[in-house]
Amino acid sequence: MKKNLLYIFADQWGAQSIGYNNSQINTPNMNAFAKESFEFTNAISTYPLCSPHRASLITGKYPYCCGFWTNCKNGLDEVVMLKPQEITLTDVLHNAGYENSYIGKWHLDGSDLNFYNNPPSGCKGWDAYTPEGERRHHIDFWYSYGAMDNHLNPHYWTDANPEKLLHNKWSPELETDIAIDYLENKRDKTKPFNMMISWNPPHPPYDQVPDKYFDRVKDRELVFRDNVPEEFRNDEDYILKYKQYIAAIEGLDENFGRIISYLKENNLYDDTIIVLSADHGDCMGSHGLYGKNVWYDESIIIPLLIKCGNVGKSDALLASQDHMPTLLDMLGIDIPNTVQGMSFAPILEGKEIEEPKEAFLCMFPGMPDLVDTFRLKGYNNKCFGWRGLRTKTHTYLVHNGVTYGEKQIKQLYDNVNDPYQLNPITLNENECKEWDGKLKKYLKLTNDPFLINM
Repeated sequence: MKKNLLYIFADQWGAQSIGYNNSQINTPNMNAFAKESFEFTNAISTYPLCSPHRASLITGKYPYCCGFWTNCKNGLDEVVMLKPQEITLTDVLHNAGYENSYIGKWHLDGSDLNFYNNPPSGCKGWDAYTPEGERRHHIDFWYSYGAMDNHLNPHYWTDANPEKLLHNKWSPELETDIAIDYLENKRDKTKPFNMMISWNPPHPPYDQVPDKYFDRVKDRELVFRDNVPEEFRNDEDYILKYKQYIAAIEGLDENFGRIISYLKENNLYDDTIIVLSADHGDCMGSHGLYGKNVWYDESIIIPLLIKCGNVGKSDALLASQDHMPTLLDMLGIDIPNTVQGMSFAPILEGKEIEEPKEAFLCMFPGMPDLVDTFRLKGYNNKCFGWRGLRTKTHTYLVHNGVTYGEKQIKQLYDNVNDPYQLNPITLNENECKEWDGKLKKYLKLTNDPFLINM
């Protein structure tokens, strides 16, 4: 029988916030897992926002190429959603004889408010009930929701029933319960399984974390990254949020340990490729910012640990669209020709490949007020925002839009000599030629309208 696949990813969790990279965060289970895994230290979120990364991860395509220029949400001129026609990881695995399960946050379907004034599912805001059928992309066991941030009182949909299942338990703990119960009691044990678990925390609201985890960190002395401004370090609200963020990560670690223990105790660990990752990071005070959708490493560099039998590290620039082909290649399954990413599986086997020299970064204005401003001015809102390249040593950015008074700014970060990205270098046109040439290749490849600005 083929190897099983378990893909676990958290929302808004950067690589700098796992225990072995940050000594003030206790993640003993993840640290132990890392010692048995292969780590990609330059794993990049191509578009560091929930839906675009998820779409890229599951299709192997650049976000814009599968219709994602922002999150799935209501109130847009078009419905942003994962189309049934896309070929996804779960579609391919289904055809290869796998049983697919998905537990947790999906955020790849159009909000129900795009289709109904009063959705029968009871959805509000960005949330979405994904009905059985083609929009689930051959996922057999479904215990999921679209987008909601009520971590302590979560809701889910399953099977064909649009009625919400309500719970009074922290969502990662409940989802871990559901995952273990599925593995033990519900799956077809004659088939290999593919299970994807999407934990919403440590995504805000930061305060929605159980007391048992917060109590561990509430009196902890914090150490700040060098790019956290002084006014944050003395701000009680920021300090509280940071501790809540750490508490959530430590809670994830405990539940991750539960799943690993189950696999080991039931002779599934060695037969399962296990991935631990995230969709993007969280600045968490760095550069005076919370959240993501920005080019700083705290936003774009994500954890990526793969337990596959080989232990090691690579600084190769593996990006969102590369997860799907890498996993399929590891499982010995043909990669569909719709995939734009590349397989890094040979690296996991100790082989050399022609690594990409850079990773493409695409970011659009995520805030509604900016989008509204573009519309009022008659601009195509997809042509604004930021595009860039991340190499192993530098980050190159082109900013375009009302954020900078409608003028374009090009900047370069030397991440070797300026690891906290505090001193961007503003370049002149002559200095930008080589960088712009590389960036244009990606803009053309993805049919990105930002090209008209270059």
